[in-house]
Amino acid sequence: MLVFPQLTTGVLSQFPLRRRRLARTLTNTLPDLSTIKLSDPAGEILEWHLTYTGLTDGELANLQTFFEATEGSLNVFTFLDPTSNLLAWSDQLTEAAWTADPFIALRGNVTDPTGGTKAWQIWNSGMAPQGITQTLMAPGTYVYCFSAYMRSLSETAATLLLGNSQLPIAVGANWNRFTVAARGDTTALSTTFGISIPAGVSLEVFGIQAEAQPAASEYKPSTTGGVYGNAYFRDDTLTFTSTDVNHHSTTLTVRYANHL
Repeated sequence: MLVFPQLTTGVLSQFPLRRRRLARTLTNTLPDLSTIKLSDPAGEILEWHLTYTGLTDGELANLQTFFEATEGSLNVFTFLDPTSNLLAWSDQLTEAAWTADPFIALRGNVTDPTGGTKAWQIWNSGMAPQGITQTLMAPGTYVYCFSAYMRSLSETAATLLLGNSQLPIAVGANWNRFTVAARGDTTALSTTFGISIPAGVSLEVFGIQAEAQPAASEYKPSTTGGVYGNAYFRDDTLTFTSTDVNHHSTTLTVRYANHL
């Protein structure tokens, strides 16, 4: 599986970064010359314009090797959107994207730290730790940050899960954002993110987010998630500029089309 490379800093992109959505509208002209217009979701294209400066020799070589492996725009690859929450349905924990253990009970419409009602109550009615997880087709070799806001009526323990990494945390009565940053399972083609809680414990959670970078950014609600398995380069050539020893710059445009 071809996967777009991270930089040595653990990020996928630098600023400025531009992401745009290209929509398509179908127009049907009738015999009386009137028209019917309908949006075509299958024709939507997402495009990321990536600008890199200050690349090391090794980082530039990685990008060049990857570009050669894709043969420019010919072959598709997995691209993790650096502007999005990688998780799908981050505010809807009962959606099929999430896997809840048998003794986990979920209740929605709980007041969240922003004053809305997007938080969830998670209750473990079992006699052993239980959790809720989501597995993404995202490479285990990446550096990720997994974060969530949590609180509990009484102080309790919980565990953040990121691949093979587990971070024990203490959840109190006030909303706090907890984060864990680590690589996934370096031998795996997928990565699992989640929260585990002890037997008999109930807590509230909001703003669950996974990102392909070493630190958390502002929470971004998601529905489709940010993992794109059939992305491709727009162009067939990769040019770069060297401004000093071990100091290079280049630009890349990555696209994803719903219909491919």
